[in-house]
Amino acid sequence: MAPPKKGKKGEGFHSAAGLIRYFDAEEETALKIDPRIVVGAGIIAVILIEILKWQLPL
Repeated sequence: MAPPKKGKKGEGFHSAAGLIRYFDAEEETALKIDPRIVVGAGIIAVILIEILKWQLPL
């Protein structure tokens, strides 16, 4: 087993700090969608695809 590198110990956090700050900031102009709508749309899409597969077997 190789010994751990001493110079690169805290590099991961520093390189991701900008991304954390970027995604942590919430914009007022951003489109806000209720999570229930997203889940509901996904369920409806699955149901429609299954119906189409049953009606139009390829």
